[in-house]
Amino acid sequence: MTTITYQLQGLHCKACVGRVTQALTPLADKVEVSLQPMQAVLTDPRADAAQLQAAVAQAGAYALVPNKPPAQQNIAGAAIDNVASNTSWLATYYPLLLILAFILGASVLVQLGQHAGHGMGLSALQAGETMRYFMAGFFLVFAFFKLLDIRAFADAYAGYDLLAARWHGWGLIYPFVELALGIAYLAHIAPQITHWVTIVVMGFSAIGVIRAVLNKNRIQCACLGTVFKLPMSTVTIVEDVGMVLMAAWMLASA
Repeated sequence: MTTITYQLQGLHCKACVGRVTQALTPLADKVEVSLQPMQAVLTDPRADAAQLQAAVAQAGAYALVPNKPPAQQNIAGAAIDNVASNTSWLATYYPLLLILAFILGASVLVQLGQHAGHGMGLSALQAGETMRYFMAGFFLVFAFFKLLDIRAFADAYAGYDLLAARWHGWGLIYPFVELALGIAYLAHIAPQITHWVTIVVMGFSAIGVIRAVLNKNRIQCACLGTVFKLPMSTVTIVEDVGMVLMAAWMLASA
């Protein structure tokens, strides 16, 4: 009996594990695919590495890494760690920071434009209004990226969200909830209800994010859908908790 272990790339959730397992099952007597660590263990494979790689690629945006000698694997692992450590925090989260900066800038400019004829300048800015426009832009933009590939988002979201992991449909509904919240904040519809929904939805989402970060799960953050490959980290916690705090502040100030 021969057992070979291959590293995998691109897995986000249990659904990904299922797809890769299904793709490899015809090519070995026994297949065990895991998310943590991200690998496939094949017993008595009936295909070479190239065939296995092709099968995994056909299952989705996944990749199978050919085996290397242990010493070489250690060197490769060290190299990956070095690249990760040498990649600056700014470079990693540049797409997210750029989007947030654009949303914040638009929030400020909208208010200044509303009072342009009154000569009020920066004194026209109000914290509550800035937060409302920022949250409107946040939900609308983030919903947009999720809706670009809603099924891929749902799969990735199921990898860490407590509800989406048990009910896959929540991942399909979630982008529309964000879209509705964005419209509600922008049009100032039922502000108190909107704040409460934001607190509940983002607060519950933050629980899964916090758990994933504390468990040091190396998974993709789905906050911008699957367009950008952002790692799950404390940045995601700040993002979710920040929205909860802003909604709570606006609710208390109403």
